[in-house]
Amino acid sequence: MNKQATSEWTIEQVAAFDHQVTGVSVSEDGRVFVNFPRWTEDSAVSVAELRQDGSLRPYPDAGWNAWRNARKDELEPERHWVCVQSIVADGRGSLWVLDPAAPAQAHLVSGGAKLVQVALADDRVTRSIVFDEDAAPQGSYLNDVRFSKDGKYAFITDSGVVGALLVIDLAAGKTVRLLEGHPSTQMKKGLVVTADGRELRRPDGRGVEFSADGIALSDDGQWLYWQAIKGDTLYRIATSVLTGKGLRGEDVGDEVEEYGRNGVSDGLLIPRGSNKMLLSAVEDDAVKVRDLDAGPSGAPRILVQDARLRWPDTFTQGPDGTVYLTTSHIQDSAFFKPDAPPALPTQLWKLVGGSF
Repeated sequence: MNKQATSEWTIEQVAAFDHQVTGVSVSEDGRVFVNFPRWTEDSAVSVAELRQDGSLRPYPDAGWNAWRNARKDELEPERHWVCVQSIVADGRGSLWVLDPAAPAQAHLVSGGAKLVQVALADDRVTRSIVFDEDAAPQGSYLNDVRFSKDGKYAFITDSGVVGALLVIDLAAGKTVRLLEGHPSTQMKKGLVVTADGRELRRPDGRGVEFSADGIALSDDGQWLYWQAIKGDTLYRIATSVLTGKGLRGEDVGDEVEEYGRNGVSDGLLIPRGSNKMLLSAVEDDAVKVRDLDAGPSGAPRILVQDARLRWPDTFTQGPDGTVYLTTSHIQDSAFFKPDAPPALPTQLWKLVGGSF
């Protein structure tokens, strides 16, 4: 495996892909899953299980992966992966698939935005929560999901044009959209995201424009953290507020706390049994860590920095404690480099080193 030491920590490549990967998750029995959003290409596989030999098995089957942008009118978006952004194994025998259903991060396919539960025991879809326009309006892009410690609630970030949080009572099937337009879920005005030391802009002059994106649940389940990619500030709110006042449809804006500066970041993870936060420092080709016990004044420090960490994206932790992360190479994509090939090579890594 390819290694490059930067301190006591290194990265080791686990797999390489011919398509742009974003999400990764490892189940409690060590199965590894990845997903490929249909951003700049019409990927043949949207959600897959990564086999030990490095090959991909469409998950849960080829049928769910059969959607193609060119023939979208022929297939039910409710029963096919349209443009999957993230996947999360819940530790209770299920893989959850979050599909914002907005290929190329553009028009949302009606009926396609959904959160789907797949039973790992038999690879069978057991539940599909399809979001209506109140939960996922046109312009939304549902980005990542976390589950309460008791498994009763799901929390989702919306990184679309107008950022928000979604709270779902899974038993009741009730979804509430919260904090839409609140400063904590929006892009920061005047902030410019850089890559390779330069402003990252599309040919038409637009920069990186993602609202609430990275999301993490504290180890005790009492706090939900998030931030916008086009932002540098970390926010949090008590989960009891979200599942109480929030699900009742009350305003929870005054309950949001600023929790210091992370800098520009995409993925967030609080490893099990710790009160440290790992964050993907996309401008620095790095993974950083901060001590949440230090409060809002706590500053992130570099854990590992490596030129191969081109847009470190999503973290997950395996049952043995190993932390994995994807590199989605967003700065190399056709969004920002029109001459780039539609199929963008990307990688899955694991962190190897000391303690956080």
